[in-house]
Amino acid sequence: MADPKADFNHNDQAQPLSGEPSPEELEAAQAANEHGALADLQGQLHELTLKNAELGELYLRAQADMQNTRRRAEEDVAKSRKFAVESFADAMLPVLDSLEAGLAIKEATPQQIREGAELTLRQLKAALERNKVMEINPAQGARFDPHQHQAISVVPLPAGSTQDANTIVAVLQKGYSIAERTLRPALVTVSGSR
Repeated sequence: MADPKADFNHNDQAQPLSGEPSPEELEAAQAANEHGALADLQGQLHELTLKNAELGELYLRAQADMQNTRRRAEEDVAKSRKFAVESFADAMLPVLDSLEAGLAIKEATPQQIREGAELTLRQLKAALERNKVMEINPAQGARFDPHQHQAISVVPLPAGSTQDANTIVAVLQKGYSIAERTLRPALVTVSGSR
């Protein structure tokens, strides 16, 4: 028969009496925790790598879209310039035809020449207006606008005049604007102070 005291002593050495884990158990628990933390970090790294690849792909697509948009815009501007000139030239062709037809009449009277010139002038004005080229022809007494008018001279107002200072006295040459931008200012005489 085995000695119960010896068995008790053997069990006593295997497990501490205080209920604390053994150093081997602590080491195993710490290794398990480190392994779990490492697995979590590797999972996060994998997720971040996938997200980075996705964002990189989105960035490349955005860059390509931006380059395509820029290229299309440049092509549109080039086409607009080309076709704007084409449209203007097309509007001028009837005017050219009228001038050539008028010059082809060898025995035209002064009255016929004048009528032809007036008709051609109306065609020219209509063609310019279709292409947004508008006259700047201020009325006498209109306020001087340096954006649309160029003062050639300033004349003093005569005594008894009801016209205000800094207004148009006479238009020496009409101006023109294109799409609300001054192409050539009207040359005007402006009233000075009394």
